[in-house]
Amino acid sequence: MIEVRFENNIAPVAFNLYDGGSKIGEMIVEITDGNLKVYHTEIDENQEGKGYAKKLMDAMINHCRTESLKVIPLCTYVALQFKRHPDVYNDIWNKDIKPSF
Repeated sequence: MIEVRFENNIAPVAFNLYDGGSKIGEMIVEITDGNLKVYHTEIDENQEGKGYAKKLMDAMINHCRTESLKVIPLCTYVALQFKRHPDVYNDIWNKDIKPSF
């Protein structure tokens, strides 16, 4: 069973993706001053192409909307999704801080 857990009691703070008891992906984040910075998203190589990065992103987005956080997409995957679908993410996108890529 695939499960996403927000784990903020360990470093790094992350949305971690599990298949049963095995961690197969992560989205590393930092929460400060009402913003959630997304630094990196990674899925195990043998699990790529199954939509798991999207599952991590959906969990992160839901968390941000529930907690009234703005997203600073420093991760290339998240930044690309925000650029492709601004209408979907406009309510939580902190556009004041631009990624450097």
